[in-house]
Parts: sequence; C-alpha cells; structure tokens
Amino acid sequence: MEATLESAQERTGLITPEDTRLFKAGRHTRLYEKLGSHIIHAGGAAGTNFAVWAPHCRQVSVIGDFNGWDRAAHILKPRSDGSGVWEGFIPDVRQGALYKYHIVSAVNNYQADKRDPFSFHCEVPPSRASVVWDLSYAWKDGQWMRRRLLKNNRRSPLSIYEMHFGSWRRDPKNPHRFISYDEMALDLIRYLKDMAFTHVEFLPLTAHPLYESWGYQTDGYFAPTSRYGTPQQLMALIDLLHQNGIGVILDWVPSHFPTDRHGLAYFDGTHLFEHADPRQGFHPEWKSSIFNYGRHEVKDFLISSALFWLDQYHIDGLRVDGGSSMLYLDYARKRGEWVPNKYGGRENLEAVDFLRQLNETIRAKYPDTQIMVEEATSWPKVSRPVADDGLGFGMKWDMGWMHDTLKYFALDPSRRQHGHNHLTFSIWYFYSENFLLPLSHDEVVHGKGSLIRKMPGDDWQKFANLRLLFAYMFGHPGKKLIFMGGEIGQWAEWNPHKSIDWHLLEHSRHEGLRRLVRDLNRVYRDHPALYENDFMPEGFEWVDLNDARQSVICFLRKGRTADDTVFVVGNFTPVTRPHYRVGIPADGYWQEILNSDAQEYGGAGVGNYGGVTAQPFPWHGRPFSLSLTLPPLAVLFFRRKKEEIHA
Repeated sequence: MEATLESAQERTGLITPEDTRLFKAGRHTRLYEKLGSHIIHAGGAAGTNFAVWAPHCRQVSVIGDFNGWDRAAHILKPRSDGSGVWEGFIPDVRQGALYKYHIVSAVNNYQADKRDPFSFHCEVPPSRASVVWDLSYAWKDGQWMRRRLLKNNRRSPLSIYEMHFGSWRRDPKNPHRFISYDEMALDLIRYLKDMAFTHVEFLPLTAHPLYESWGYQTDGYFAPTSRYGTPQQLMALIDLLHQNGIGVILDWVPSHFPTDRHGLAYFDGTHLFEHADPRQGFHPEWKSSIFNYGRHEVKDFLISSALFWLDQYHIDGLRVDGGSSMLYLDYARKRGEWVPNKYGGRENLEAVDFLRQLNETIRAKYPDTQIMVEEATSWPKVSRPVADDGLGFGMKWDMGWMHDTLKYFALDPSRRQHGHNHLTFSIWYFYSENFLLPLSHDEVVHGKGSLIRKMPGDDWQKFANLRLLFAYMFGHPGKKLIFMGGEIGQWAEWNPHKSIDWHLLEHSRHEGLRRLVRDLNRVYRDHPALYENDFMPEGFEWVDLNDARQSVICFLRKGRTADDTVFVVGNFTPVTRPHYRVGIPADGYWQEILNSDAQEYGGAGVGNYGGVTAQPFPWHGRPFSLSLTLPPLAVLFFRRKKEEIHA
C-alpha cells in the first residue's frame, strides 16, 4: 500500500513551505492544524492525512484497526524540506479509527508504537491508541465570547471554583463509574450559579495515562481525557457554562511529561522533546521528563497546545502548573545534580524565553483571556509585561499568602498574638505582582488533611475558624480560588477515587458553611471596592494592623470612587469583644453587609443589629469612629449608607 501514501503537500497542500520555515524558527503557533491526523477530502477521495515530527527515524508507519495493526501496510514518507516530518494520506480512514505510529529509529534501531502527539482524541486508558477525530462543533456562546473581557480582566471579580472532574460527583448507583461531561453539566452549572462563583478551574483535562496523577502527568497535549466522554461533549459543557455566565480555566502542564514508552519520551529513538542529560531532562521529584525549551520545535509544540485550547475549546484562561520548576535549573536537585546556565547561574534562561514568548503570543491573539501561573518563589515581575522585563503572566498564585495564612490559622487562638505577622505580612509585598489567593488542592492531599481539620479547637471552633478563614480571604486584596470540598467543610482529605461527601450538607454546620461561601461570593461580586483595585495600593488601607494582643485587624477596601468603600474587621480569637472602637473615614450609617458569625452560617449570631452609626469621635487617626461588637472568630463587612443615618 505504500504507493498510495502520497505526500500531504502533493495531495492536499496541508503543509506549506511557510509552515516549515516557521516550524524550524520556533514561530509556528498552530501546529495542530498541520501535524497529527486530519480527515480531509483530497481529489474526491475521503480519508485521513497523517503527519508526525520524527527527524531521527529510518521508518515511520501508521498502524491501526483499519490495517490490522500491520507495520508494513502504511509507511509514511519523509518530507524533503529538512523539517523531520513524515506524512501520508490514507484513503477511507474515517472518524473513530484507532491508530498509532510505529517508530523505527535511524540512530539505534529503537522501535516503539507511539501515540500521536497531536491527536485530538484517544482511547480510554489503559488502552493507548489515538483516535481519528473531527472537532467540528456549533458553538452557541457568542454573547459570552464577545463580552468575556468584562469577565476576565483584572478589574473584574474573579472567584474560582477549582475542581477535579472525576471526583466532584460519582454515579450514586455505581460510585466506580465516572460521570460524563454531558451528564455533569446541569448539576455543575446549577451549583456554580447558586454559589455565585465567576469561574470554574478544572484540574488538567488533557489526556493522561495514570488517573492518580490527577492530569498532571499529561501525554495528550491536544486531546481531552476520554474518561469522561468525547471532545464534543467537553465542548458542549464549556458552551453551557458560558451561556450561564461562568468562565472556564484549564490547568495546563508545560513543565514536565510522563516517561511512558508510548508517549513523548524518547520519541524517535532520541531525546526529542526532552533534554538528553538527566540533570536537565529528568525531574527527580516527579519522576518525569522535562521539556527542552531551547528547541524551536518543542516551543512550537507547547505554544500550539496552549492556543489549541483557546481556539478550539473556547477556554477563558490557563493556569500554568509548575512554574518554579521551569524557572530554576536546580529545582528539587542537590549540588552537582544540575547544569548551570551559560553565565553560571541557576536560572533556566531557555524556559524564561519560552514563557515570555508564550504569554506574548496569547496576549496578541487572545487579549480577553487570563493566563496565570503557580510560582512559589520571589522571581521578579512574574505578572509584569514582557516589555517591562517581566514574564508576561496576567496573575500569579500567592503561595506565600497561602502558607502564612494556614500557618497562622493552625495556631491555637491563645497563641495567635505571637504569630500576628503571618496575618499582616502579605500586604507589604502584595503590590509587587498581580496575585491570586489560592486555597487549592495542593493543601488537602498527601497527608495534609482537609481545610477544616487544619483548624484548631473543638468542632464549634473548627467551623468558626474555617468561616473566619474564608471571610478574611474575601476581604483581602487579590482574586480568589477555593478547591472543591473546602466550601462544605469536608472532613476527609481529598480522595480522587470517590465523590465529595455531599451528604454532609444534611448537617447544619456544613450547610451553614456552604451558605457563607455563597454569600461571600455574592457580596464580593456586588461591591466593586472588593475587586476593582485589587492590584493597586490605593485599593487597600490599613485602619489598624497592630492589635496583636487581641488578634484583631481592620482595613478599608476602596473602589474607584470616593463613596465606594468597604470596611473589614476580623477578630481571630474565640472571645466576643464588645465596645471595640475603630476609626473610619466618614460619618453616616455603616451597614453590616456580612457577618461570618451569623446564625444562618452556623454561628452564634453575635453582631451589631445590622449596622452602626458613626460617631464624631476621632480614632486611629480618622475623624469618625464606630463602637462595635466583634463576634468570636469572625469577620464583619460594612459599607457606608449615607442616606440612612440613624440616631
């Protein structure tokens, strides 16, 4: 059959000389349109074109269920342009056909059956074949797409529900069965809308062979995992989310990939996608391969993957996983286990160039999306423009805030006065980056316990502390992220093999906690002071950060107009504090718009009867003050209602 495999350029014009030029230069940003398998009609004959980058091969053939997995049946042709691409058109291969590439290396006669790096669909693991698939879909989210800049920009509210698709809900009749993308859609949308989250972030949905990796060991950078359905079923879920006003963020992993023989590792008998030197190409902590960011074709592959999800799936943003591991050559390595850069330093200059190119490319093509990164060090200007010598990300996860805050909340309240700095330190560095505050999946796995189990005290104090944590988080500058299960006070550490313990909502304390998170989202979205100046120093003002003895802090959140102000005060001990005086900038009636100790949230109901009238009594350097009752382990939010001044 080899004679039937005419080149793609001869038969279809799929790959052009310009494609090859851009590919070699590291400037081809949509390789998925050229490489991989594409169903086409060429000269009146329907079939599929196959193209794969394997420059060090002696022979590459397509094996599949359409040729009995015969390695000699359909041998591809190498292009003569020096691109290292092998290609061929196979008639009558249609949607749903299973296939792999059989690789025979010219270097060492290495042979392997490989998944297509650019396949759009794949078999359900542990089966490993790629699937010929057309991505046609009739989107109905045009209104969202036209207006999503209003939802994704840094002056908008951003409250993200982080979730692992396979364990949010399981089939109650068969808990071992995954619920599909389309089966999940209505329940998920109903929940997110009721909870008033603005966005959902999925842990990686890219194809991954090992379920227990949660998607972080990706081997399909252009295919969603088929555990939950087809590409179109995922598109339909995203479409419905958009139609209901909910943005979608995808966790994306350009930092490493698994070493499985069928995947990218040692792809053509050489270290094609990864560095050959294990000091550069192998991740000792995750036991995975590290991309060679200095190779143009690898940068093309990754940037094309990022754009693919924005192009084809209407994803509204990416969360780049493992940023620190990319930026530092010595990440998770001991002395002598890493190779310095050309200047003798530990910075991965090739990764820096890649990340800048990635962000500039996305910003040029999709300025209405949001690209954020998990980066846990003090690397400068992560979320500053490339033109200003930054990395170009829109936002950075504030891992320092997360660790300091959880360290503080783990303290017995009687000792919190000695750790007061953990609570207040974040503001001193906060405006160096555009920060997102994460309470993520990383904090409820590997023996770390659930959020509520991190809280000290008896059950009453644990719930009060967790309500306090969420309320403090929503008052603090920065965008918000909560991992599933935390919002209902799940006792068990997250287990990807079972559903969230939704039955806990039958108990009043758990249901009260859920209501609080819902109302925090609503208050947050309704008051621009809580979000529109998140990344500007003028959006935050301490009223008092020094009352460590009583473990009380209070501050102002300010919007773009003088009247747009929210006053936040938190009492981080289980002691009610009556007649607690705080300074405020204006007179009038200050309405208590949220009290995390309210009875409907499971609290004691201690508060200020809906609000307090300011007194012309200077305090904290301000001309007016309020005399408040501070509930135990609670945060209060106030706004000024000038037209309702009460005696």
